[in-house]
Amino acid sequence: MTLTQGLRVRLAADLRVAGTVTVAGDPAEEPAAVAGGLLIGAGAEGVVERVDAPEEARPDPEAAEYERLVSLLDAFGAQMPPASRERAEERVRALEPAWTAYRDRRPVVTARVRLDGGLVLERVREDVLTAV
Repeated sequence: MTLTQGLRVRLAADLRVAGTVTVAGDPAEEPAAVAGGLLIGAGAEGVVERVDAPEEARPDPEAAEYERLVSLLDAFGAQMPPASRERAEERVRALEPAWTAYRDRRPVVTARVRLDGGLVLERVREDVLTAV
């Protein structure tokens, strides 16, 4: 599904808002909790008000290490001692699945959704929404 402004959507999963729910007028330095959490049930419907620009996935530490080692080998591999170069090449081979998994991840698309009851959800991932 491609998110577009004005599209009617339904939550495909229950959502839990993490953190403390406080009264809007309370001082920020001393917020008093009025509820332990906020749950929004799957099936709630609303309208997409805005689609955010996709965020590129961030590499996990193994994918970042793969990228660093490949760059190092490209730049200095010919000058490295053979044993060091072989260790780096072995490590690159071991990290290749993590790099491939990182490369295959799609950018995360999020949206602002106004639910029919008036609640507004900000930065909702498209994978928890279905078109109505």
